[in-house]
Amino acid sequence: MTSTEPALQHVLDRERAHHERCRAALAAMVEGAGEQVVIGEDVSASGVDAEVLGYRLRSQAKALRELPEGPLFFGALEFKRAGGPLHIGRLRISEHPAEPPLVVDWRAPVSRAFYQSSARDPQGVAVRRRFGWAAGSRGDSGDLTGLEDESLGQGEARASAIVAREIERPRVGPMRDIAATIQPEQDDLVRGDLAMSVCVQGAPGTGKTAVGLHRAAYLLYTHPQRIRRGGLLILGPNRTFLSYIAEVLPALGETGVRQSTLAEEIARWPVRGTDDECAAVVKHDARMAEVLRRALYARVRTEGAGSLAVPDGSYRWRVPEAELARIVADVRQEEPPYGVGRERVRARIVRCLRERVERRAGPPTNAWVRRVERSRPVSAYLDTVWPRVRPEEVLAELLTDGEALAEAADGLLDGAEQRALLWRTPPRSWKSARWSAADLVLLDEVAGLIEHPEGYGHVVVDEAQDLSPMECRAIARRAPFGSLTVLGDLAQGTTPWAARSWPTVLAHLGKADAAVVELTVGFRVPQAVVGLANRLLERLDVDVPAARSLRGDGELRMRETDTDGVPAAVVDAVRDALGQEGSVGVVAADADVPRVRAALDAAGVEAAGPGELGARLSLVPASVVKGLEYDHVVAVEPAAIAEAEERGLHRLYVVLTRAVTRLEVVHGRPLPI
Repeated sequence: MTSTEPALQHVLDRERAHHERCRAALAAMVEGAGEQVVIGEDVSASGVDAEVLGYRLRSQAKALRELPEGPLFFGALEFKRAGGPLHIGRLRISEHPAEPPLVVDWRAPVSRAFYQSSARDPQGVAVRRRFGWAAGSRGDSGDLTGLEDESLGQGEARASAIVAREIERPRVGPMRDIAATIQPEQDDLVRGDLAMSVCVQGAPGTGKTAVGLHRAAYLLYTHPQRIRRGGLLILGPNRTFLSYIAEVLPALGETGVRQSTLAEEIARWPVRGTDDECAAVVKHDARMAEVLRRALYARVRTEGAGSLAVPDGSYRWRVPEAELARIVADVRQEEPPYGVGRERVRARIVRCLRERVERRAGPPTNAWVRRVERSRPVSAYLDTVWPRVRPEEVLAELLTDGEALAEAADGLLDGAEQRALLWRTPPRSWKSARWSAADLVLLDEVAGLIEHPEGYGHVVVDEAQDLSPMECRAIARRAPFGSLTVLGDLAQGTTPWAARSWPTVLAHLGKADAAVVELTVGFRVPQAVVGLANRLLERLDVDVPAARSLRGDGELRMRETDTDGVPAAVVDAVRDALGQEGSVGVVAADADVPRVRAALDAAGVEAAGPGELGARLSLVPASVVKGLEYDHVVAVEPAAIAEAEERGLHRLYVVLTRAVTRLEVVHGRPLPI
């Protein structure tokens, strides 16, 4: 709305004045936070208390300083009860902590009515107001160009043009937050209880990634101490994807959240080796967990260990072989982590010795206990029956020793699978091994059997459909007592071990009771593009509902040529796309990317790589386009994309659903749709 009617102009002027007041208040908050850090440095307190206070004050000041520039509110609520309007924004702004806020954080309980109220259920709201800001606004009050009011208290219901424009706004650069446009079903997921894990099966364009990030921001706001104590982890499929989403949480006022890939989380060694597909599939199989457990605990043996004699001056304290064997067996039955089990055996041996001392001479001193715990006979016995071990030693033995592998894999892996695992050229030792990406997953499994890693309070896992059972177990170890937000789309599973059902994935993640929620209504991908993707969906081996879109705009074009004419046709399609507003992504099978780039270069059209998120034109291999979005997508030779890998049709489904305005398919071969 940009009407110049006097009444509307008066309201706009009043709202702009309120925004100026908010800007001044925010500047004072930033300055005040800096002053509090200085004051906090001189506080009289214990060392620990002062350190904690200082950390909190510095973190608060840092978060305020790093807030991205932009409008400070996007909506307002007027309730039927008395009182002025509540402005809704990305963070709370006030002139004084004891005074009513000028802007209420979108995550506050009172803000929920902004997303959930309707004409049928106004939830006490008389008027819901949405503000229209100029595209790319850095927070200048003059950029407030329009507003919309819905008189929910009078039963007025209408679609918001402001929301539609925001959703359909051209996409150049990193992903934006959706705090202004969250839909009711998305809001239900965002505000879910911390204790509950949830899995979101989201069709393309339904905003599942944004939901996961906003849920993370909501949990940090609602449970700051519990989350920060355990930490919050965002896991993405690759660094390109993480770069794309990196600015969302800071824009919502949350900094310091770890955003990583699973490969980075488990990187004990650099990846220098490769596996053929057969070996990789076996290594990622859930059966490997039991193979590794057997291989590790095969090192625990009491046969031939004999009895134990510990010298104590002129006397020797003895523990019979049978009693020692019983101690080891009891600890094994308790199934503690391997490293904990070793120390538990030590403690029980010392307890047996102490009981003998008490019967003979009275309670021993603490110094005596410590001396016996680290005595050479006790340590030597432990090294015999429960030896120290590194994950690399366990795995290297399995991958080089056929007999050890056969023993550990008996009844689990057949002969062909065992042969696929064995290294063709064994290294001299595990120290010189060239570990593959799949090996690192197995090393993490063994490391987790030896000592449980520290867990996070909450983990958000995106593109979870591509996780293998063993990768799921690695994530589960990092959230044994925390909750998960699992995001994905079974139709977009492209790895050889991609999931066919969510219950199976959730069981491997240790959250079998997590609810699975389907998002099928898209807000970004146009209906014409969704319709084409749904035709392909029928050929995929997954049971997911067809997507539908609320966007009737957008365009789908087919550009057919002969095989030799594809490069030139791509150049023409790119030039057409560049003639319109928004980002352009050219997506081709990985093997075709050099040929397409050569054609673009020859035509004088410069294209960036997938990692340059601010580029107007990007040339992207099909293997890394998952999770990215472009206003215009030129999909090059779908048949080549489909044939490039075992789950190529799934990859093609991903490629076809990256466009949020226009999709042009260039092909010289018959379409596999």
